[in-house]
Amino acid sequence: MADVWTEKLDTYLDGELSASEMRELDAHLRTCPDCAAEVLSRLQLKRALQSAAKRYTANADFRNRLRRQIASPQQRTPIRLWLAAAAALAVIVVIGLLAISLRQQQMAGQHIFREIADLHVATLASSNPVDVISTDRHTVKPWFQGKIPFSFNLPELQNSEFTLVGGRVTYLDQTPGAELIYQIRKHQISVFIFPERALPESLTSGVQRRDTFNVESWREQGLQYFVIGDAGSDDIGNLANLLKKAAT
Repeated sequence: MADVWTEKLDTYLDGELSASEMRELDAHLRTCPDCAAEVLSRLQLKRALQSAAKRYTANADFRNRLRRQIASPQQRTPIRLWLAAAAALAVIVVIGLLAISLRQQQMAGQHIFREIADLHVATLASSNPVDVISTDRHTVKPWFQGKIPFSFNLPELQNSEFTLVGGRVTYLDQTPGAELIYQIRKHQISVFIFPERALPESLTSGVQRRDTFNVESWREQGLQYFVIGDAGSDDIGNLANLLKKAAT
């Protein structure tokens, strides 16, 4: 990280650089991961300090004592200076590690959703999309016994627009799970079920748009569920609700 840029980072965050310097530093940050990481660390530290300041307001007595100490400052020894610098560095390092950890969790979650979408597409393209064919949940559920290391409940589909086509054993990052195929009108929906301990904790819940598919994910009784398809978000949500009710 070039010193010429490092010296300008605090001024950059305070918005006190000239317009031309702001443009130059913006361009540099887009190509320098070290400087970009440093800016993120300093910005998070600044926000943390601002937030902490709002939670505590010094009373008049404390302010007076502080003014007296400033008026007659004690001589700072090299050890005190070193300790102060070390403490500041430790705060920056911790904030930086937290930012990196959050980013890694987000990337892991995105990877999982991409894998789920790929599994769904592979099922759509397969000439044999299911290993057990049945519209009866009492046939499909027992078929999985001994093939995957967990059990699950399936909903009753009477008075609904959904049809259970069948199921198959699938794998996500070498973890075995169940894939159930449902149909509503002309749309095919995949329901994936895996042990939650094998997946990142950062997976978001609720109906989301992923590429050309709608997908809803949630955790229930040690299992991670994914409902994905090109059906509308209402259809995805309705099937998810049926599964949630069956799981409780």
